[in-house]
Amino acid sequence: MDFLKRTLLVIALSACSESAIAQVAEHKEPWWDSPWGEADRLGNVNNLSAAGVKAAAGLVRTGKVYALGVPTAPESAAYGTRKYTVERQPGPNADYTPNGSQRVTSFDERIVSSMGIGTQIDGFGHLGVDHHYYNGVTGKEVATTRALQLADVPPIVTRGVLIDMTKHYGKANLEVGDTYNRAEIEAAMKAQGVTVGKGDVVLFHTGWMAAKMMSDKDVYRSREPGLGEDGAIFLADLGVVAIGSDTVALEALPSPPGKTFIVHQTLLAKKGVHVLEAIDTNQLAADGVTEFLFVLGIPRLVGTVQMVINPVAIS
Repeated sequence: MDFLKRTLLVIALSACSESAIAQVAEHKEPWWDSPWGEADRLGNVNNLSAAGVKAAAGLVRTGKVYALGVPTAPESAAYGTRKYTVERQPGPNADYTPNGSQRVTSFDERIVSSMGIGTQIDGFGHLGVDHHYYNGVTGKEVATTRALQLADVPPIVTRGVLIDMTKHYGKANLEVGDTYNRAEIEAAMKAQGVTVGKGDVVLFHTGWMAAKMMSDKDVYRSREPGLGEDGAIFLADLGVVAIGSDTVALEALPSPPGKTFIVHQTLLAKKGVHVLEAIDTNQLAADGVTEFLFVLGIPRLVGTVQMVINPVAIS
């Protein structure tokens, strides 16, 4: 091939590449558009309000406080290969030798861990669709900037709702294959006298944590009953801020064929609703509490897209 032909071929290929790039740049999915505008990074957290806080505070009757987080430890049941390790070390200038007349000693610690272990919140940068995340934020932005980091999410103080699916199914704990969608959720809500509204946090009690977390960790962290795609869309469209359960991944696992983690994709990327996992709902369910003041201040560790949490319910 002579020089002229090679030159023309390079020009033609370059033009094709530029055209392909332009087409990709112009491509846009409908779900990218947040109702709160192009700059929005909070999703349904925008539904929180001072009026909602005051109304939720009015739900406090007994003053009983429930810790909804489980202890995070090396032996915690965790999804996949996530691990947590902690090493206690002598504090600065206090290396086991009593320091001065006060005999001061101290310890610090070093933790190496995924932030997605134990009781946790999933941020919008955690899971996406084809390298795009909530409101069309690209994977490159998530990887190289602080886009969609949980440190930017304000405290979540609002009305919490517990839907007890063990009552709906009539058994102590749900089993693998039990997937609840809009029909099951609405039936459970009606039977239990529960309503769900804009700005709420919804928690599901499945009994799975009590049944499996300690007795069979491999099962607990790999297969579970849970929320289905239709149910996720139903609740998200009601305007809820977050949805959680006493399971490690909220949604039913294994996923339906061809729809791996479809509930996560639906809630986090498409609907702007946070996912709460491994929430300890056992005592709330035992006490028959269905609505409460929900309080969560997310640790402000810069750059994270998941975070270990200990939310609180007050009835």
